[in-house]
Amino acid sequence: MFLGVDGGGTKTAYALVDSAGRLLASHVGASVDHLAAGLDAARARLQEGLRAVLAAAGAAPRDLSFAFLGLPAYGEDGAVTADLDALPDGVLEAGRYRCGNDMVCSWAGALACADGISVIAGTGSMAYGQYQGREARCGGWGELIGDEGSAYWIAREGMNLFSRMSDGRSTRGPLYRLVRERLGLVDDLFLCAHIYGAGANRRDAFAQFARLVHEAAQAGDGEATAIFARGARELVACVVAAHAALAAPAGTALPVSHSGGVFENAPPMVQAFRAALAAAPVPLEYRAPRFQPSIGAALYAARLAGRALPESALANLQKRCEMPGA
Repeated sequence: MFLGVDGGGTKTAYALVDSAGRLLASHVGASVDHLAAGLDAARARLQEGLRAVLAAAGAAPRDLSFAFLGLPAYGEDGAVTADLDALPDGVLEAGRYRCGNDMVCSWAGALACADGISVIAGTGSMAYGQYQGREARCGGWGELIGDEGSAYWIAREGMNLFSRMSDGRSTRGPLYRLVRERLGLVDDLFLCAHIYGAGANRRDAFAQFARLVHEAAQAGDGEATAIFARGARELVACVVAAHAALAAPAGTALPVSHSGGVFENAPPMVQAFRAALAAAPVPLEYRAPRFQPSIGAALYAARLAGRALPESALANLQKRCEMPGA
């Protein structure tokens, strides 16, 4: 049995898979982002989730062949790497697991551990890929520095567009009406209180606003649609940079896929992303994602154990795991 853990910014997904391609158990728990919750809370939440998924399968830690845990911000601060590696201690047996960045889960799920590049666009964004043992990452600098194409970025761009519509710098399209109605704004400037005010939940506010930008695009707002086009181009720029870093031979068309809530919940991003890939200056081959990142983490655990699942097992697993956003 192989255990995969995909730690995201808002939730953590767990999956337990066997070598025949059967999904034995899954679980969704609280985020284990140590930057937001602290190391102690992250440890408690992670261990609670590990116990829950094992209990759901009627399994004990000794039954696991190997586990891979993708954790938010892993590898981005050397001072806490040892602490993050120790988070599963007390539940998982030493030597039977490895921790890493959650970007690996996206690639391993979307491409089933095949050579290529996967783009994550959820709360944040980045591209990660592997080719013949080499690996490369681009993006993932956080919302204050970058994360172009992420839900946070889409919301920020949408808020800027709303402000320009309010001021008269842009024509008032469907986004303007949607924001005023859904947020109950008596005055446009009250958006500031919604974001900056005392007691405001900025994470929830940005998530809500990203959905409004999507709705506006679906309603025919050209400037809202252009936000997704810009975001897709930025994400493909990350793919192109990762492609160069992987040093694939000239003319090699690397497979490219994706994961994350932006792709799953906003069809305009999938369409814009595929169009931007087709216009990229290097050969890239779009592939619909095969598995969710938590399944990818389990597949990567099998690979780390030297027991990568054969295609027959992957096909069996794919029949049982619906993949949204493909």
